[in-house]
Amino acid sequence: MAAVKLEILKKDTRTKARLGRLHTPHGMIETPVFMPVGTQATVKSVSPEELKALGANMILSNTYHLFLRPGHELIKRAGGLHKFMNWDGAILTDSGGFQVFSLGDLRKITEEGVEFRSHLDGSKQFLSPEKATEIQIALGSDIVMAFDECTPYPANREYTKKSAERTFRWLKRCKNTLPTTEKQALFGIVQGGMYEDLRKQSAQEITELDLPGYALGGLSVGEPKEMMYEVLDYTVPLLPEAKPRYLMGVGSPDDLIEGVMRGIDMFDCVLPTRIARNGTAMTRFGKVVVRNATYADDFTPIDPTCSCYTCQNYSRAYIRHLIKADEIFGHRLMTIHNLHFLTHLMKEVRQAIAEDQLPEYRKQFFADYGYKK
Repeated sequence: MAAVKLEILKKDTRTKARLGRLHTPHGMIETPVFMPVGTQATVKSVSPEELKALGANMILSNTYHLFLRPGHELIKRAGGLHKFMNWDGAILTDSGGFQVFSLGDLRKITEEGVEFRSHLDGSKQFLSPEKATEIQIALGSDIVMAFDECTPYPANREYTKKSAERTFRWLKRCKNTLPTTEKQALFGIVQGGMYEDLRKQSAQEITELDLPGYALGGLSVGEPKEMMYEVLDYTVPLLPEAKPRYLMGVGSPDDLIEGVMRGIDMFDCVLPTRIARNGTAMTRFGKVVVRNATYADDFTPIDPTCSCYTCQNYSRAYIRHLIKADEIFGHRLMTIHNLHFLTHLMKEVRQAIAEDQLPEYRKQFFADYGYKK
């Protein structure tokens, strides 16, 4: 039996959206879902208990960072990542591929794997498909991502083709390293850049391996949004209906809604926590840059319509003071708000699918938020 299985409850009648339940070894997750990112075994400044209170039941952690510090063997001795960080919900670990490839001149790609220098101390390190998978096995995550090459944008066709083909060969090595188990599920990653035929080839090859789930990588890497939506339009229908579909690294409200309408079930992104630390809040009516001077005497909540802990207890003026003073509590309050905003957004999206109202919900949300569509 596969460790992860998607139960589809309803398909939207006017879009490709699906309402479902993702069953994992650490609980059931309602989909579509946004996963907060806990890169280094923590979602920055927020406790596991607070995450649960926000409605998050699944998070993402990073293989590359945990491999370098504190080390996957140490985490294994601690009883695995769940026990190490006191999180009893589901965990997806990315393969570290994106982080390695973002190192640029500090790494060298070969068929065997990637040699790179640690961003921590400059030491020479090596990750292969086998090694990346073994690290994730030691971490004990529910979902293990295959080691892939995240193709940059822009990239020429020849490079993109070679990269996508190598990603597929690496995936087969990952699958050989992680046999089918009831504890961990391996997801393959569709690459191919912005080339339709390469995306289709990648999707066809990867789905033939009959994996528990599939992801789309190499998107939201600098390309225009409309180009990303176009790739989703012709790629998502090639993925199996009965398996979960994961759009990697996407977390802006418009992209979440557009992705759901195209049949995506899972999302993750550092965006809500990153902009929180810079003093920017997501609200129903667009972004609010709390650190701006205009809010110095504003004693209203970040978002008067929001039910999160931050908005129920603190004002824009107070939070601005904390952010300007670089107080950790300010970062925490902003992070709690932004994560609540996205988890609540996805809850509303699920409700809209259930009621056959997703296109109407999208129209109203975009009007409120200020998107021009």
